[in-house]
Amino acid sequence: MNFIPLQPKKNIVMALTLTIFILTCAVMILGVLFFPKLKIGKLQMGSYWVVALAGASLLLLTGQVDTGTVFRSIIRDDAINPLKILVLFISMTILSIYLDELGFFRYLANKTLRRAGKNQAKLFVYLYLIVSVLTVFTSNDVIILSFTPFICYFAKNAKINALPYLAAEFVAANTWSMALIIGNPTNIYLGTSYGIGFVDYLATMWLPTLAAGLTAFVMLYLSSRKQLRTPIEGEAEEVVIKDPLSLWVGIIHLAVCTVTLALSSYIGVEMWLVSALAVLSLAFWCLVIDLSRRHIPDELVACMKRAPWQLIPFVLSMFVMTIVLNEKGVTAAIGTWLGNEYTALRYGLSSFVAANIVNNIPMSVLFCSVMQSCDATVLPQAVYATIIGSNIGAFLTPIGALAGIMWSSILNEHGLKFGYLDFLKIGVTIALPTLLVAVLLIGAVIS
Repeated sequence: MNFIPLQPKKNIVMALTLTIFILTCAVMILGVLFFPKLKIGKLQMGSYWVVALAGASLLLLTGQVDTGTVFRSIIRDDAINPLKILVLFISMTILSIYLDELGFFRYLANKTLRRAGKNQAKLFVYLYLIVSVLTVFTSNDVIILSFTPFICYFAKNAKINALPYLAAEFVAANTWSMALIIGNPTNIYLGTSYGIGFVDYLATMWLPTLAAGLTAFVMLYLSSRKQLRTPIEGEAEEVVIKDPLSLWVGIIHLAVCTVTLALSSYIGVEMWLVSALAVLSLAFWCLVIDLSRRHIPDELVACMKRAPWQLIPFVLSMFVMTIVLNEKGVTAAIGTWLGNEYTALRYGLSSFVAANIVNNIPMSVLFCSVMQSCDATVLPQAVYATIIGSNIGAFLTPIGALAGIMWSSILNEHGLKFGYLDFLKIGVTIALPTLLVAVLLIGAVIS
């Protein structure tokens, strides 16, 4: 693995570009950790996307890239179009948020807790299973935000330690999110950027995901088994679905959308269009139901408020910075350094580490360009290994994914201490073996 020789002037330009990128990522991470929200009057916004936007703007203002090049890259009609990727992810998230607003996830969690009775070991297994299944068909971020407060409340009432269950929830959500291409925005970005269809993705990833999920479960159980021996003292609260009709409308839309996504490559319809039409259809039927009842469409309004709109400036800003890094030869140099040998292992480990330096979404945007240096024969291994690293990297440290930051914030609100070192302990004991199993299997599957 040797670097491509570069001219002195080119080296200086590359160094400037790389410095701006690294500083932007560093400030972004510090912001997420120490000042996650910025307030201007009554307006509140996430600091991470503001910093990313500032970094991209600085690169444009210093003439590192032509604005015309950026504009053409953003609107081009191909798989790497970031606008299509954003539509797909936000649409799928809205479908999941709608079910959450109607109490669907809380209802399932409550049923799971009741089946466990007084047995903590059963509760642990049931919780891991329900989170895993729901994550596959919805979104890891939505599951984490929905289940975390519920687990905190239940553990307090039941007088049991919440941390084993919270760790199981977080690890399960960020492991089983690898199963489908729609499970994580990083899957969507990397997979669609390299033209991977819904069915092809599933056919390749089901075995590594299954192996990773089982490995993660065994490691979690072994680390928590002593705490799971004491019986549960409290009772689960009763959760009732107040609007079954609207809930079934939401479930049907999510199911039909998922099936259509699986068939999209065969019927010649792009995935972003399928998900967008599903959301428009859901909005239409919600309005029909609410107007017929003379109600305000509260759930629909809540979905629009909770949708991750801030990802739009964030992803576009990171996309701009990656265009600059690509034009200045930085991504090519990284790709040359990684080489074309032991591809799955190298890309899996490097993406895993990089996700915990710059967060998994910026890492995915960066590695999307890095992989352009790969030989065509090993490119599929690089893409899938990077997807694995982007998912499992989320539970090495709190900055591996935005979900980790939000999860830690929720724990703090409930008075549960879970610091950086506690998070890292999970990462070292669970993430590393899970990553290695998945990466080695993807190398064997794609040989």
